[in-house]
Amino acid sequence: MVKMSSYNQDDKMITIITNQYNLIHVLSRFGIPLGFNDKTIKEVCKDAKVDCNTFLAIVNFLNDSSDKTPDISFLSLESLLHYLKQSHIYFLNFYLPSIRRKLLDSITLKASDVSFLILKLFDEYVEEIRAHMEEEEHHLFKTVEDAITGTSNNEKRLPVYSQHHEEVASKLREVKNIIIKYCPADSNANLLNDALYDIFRCEEELESHCRIEDLLLLPAIKHHINNLKK
Repeated sequence: MVKMSSYNQDDKMITIITNQYNLIHVLSRFGIPLGFNDKTIKEVCKDAKVDCNTFLAIVNFLNDSSDKTPDISFLSLESLLHYLKQSHIYFLNFYLPSIRRKLLDSITLKASDVSFLILKLFDEYVEEIRAHMEEEEHHLFKTVEDAITGTSNNEKRLPVYSQHHEEVASKLREVKNIIIKYCPADSNANLLNDALYDIFRCEEELESHCRIEDLLLLPAIKHHINNLKK
């Protein structure tokens, strides 16, 4: 995997995927299908009716692991919000259920065994994620939508989730550590390792998702509200 310092609109879209396959999920969340031949990022975004500046901002933000806030003045709040909503759908309807199925296939559930504890903690984690994302959609995303339409421009309505993001992440680390330390002896090693790998990847992707909310969405909506007040 090759990391570029940053991508621009004239780079080939295929370069992003061949250099960093972990960014492929960005395409699906923006609704960009594969099969774009050798088109540039600008051309592919235009075909898919995706705001190119916002797409590049997220790709380059995920490409840069630092917590510096990029220039958010040119972002499309509509496109950014669409991306985050699709991320919620991906985690709740696909990724987390997929991990659960792998856990079920890899371990034999016994009420007195650690296998039962693994699944119990994972289910509790999923419910916390679901509740957290529903809270975001009802409050944070609703506030952003109101600001976009001009219904409200009250910055004080913006919730802060940084601490809750860390609390939720700690639950997944607990599941991961139990699997590593107390793996059931009769588990299917290949399937369990595959589930564990997905848990690591899910943890990384959720951290990136939270960083986008904290360091892109919140500054962008505050910038938008300040412009409305002016």
